[in-house]
Amino acid sequence: MITLYDYELSGNCYKLRLLMSFLGIDYKTVPVDFYPGREHKSEWFLKLNPLGQLPVIEDEGLILRDAQAILVYLASKYDPSGTWYPRNRPALLGEISQWLAFADGITSTASAARLHDALFYDFDIDAARAGAHRLFRILDEHLWFGEQQGRGWICSADHPTIADIA
Repeated sequence: MITLYDYELSGNCYKLRLLMSFLGIDYKTVPVDFYPGREHKSEWFLKLNPLGQLPVIEDEGLILRDAQAILVYLASKYDPSGTWYPRNRPALLGEISQWLAFADGITSTASAARLHDALFYDFDIDAARAGAHRLFRILDEHLWFGEQQGRGWICSADHPTIADIA
């Protein structure tokens, strides 16, 4: 059974819980006291993830960090249909990969702004907000133009992929 080291308010942890729910994967969570306890910076957690970041999963001895990497892993291993991460479609995989990288940008901007405002983290709030506005404008335009062209998802597939979750 998969173990998810989890903080319930983390968007990146939510992505994993959502995909595991869609795929019907049984998993257990280990709550990590991100705030106020900062347990993600504790000695025991840094042994799991030296970067001190959530999420982390453990599956059959494999310890994996980074939400986007974990999405790829889960979809590759647990989706026999290949719908969420269609390995037999290289062009679509390229699209998915670019949006997974884009999701990291959202984490470093919008999520950083949320951490600053709600949990009192010390970030350059103006830079975080400006970056988030820029990225959300790009995403909004991509979705709007895609809708005008009849596309219902982030990528060109006729179904959601892990890019939509990310």
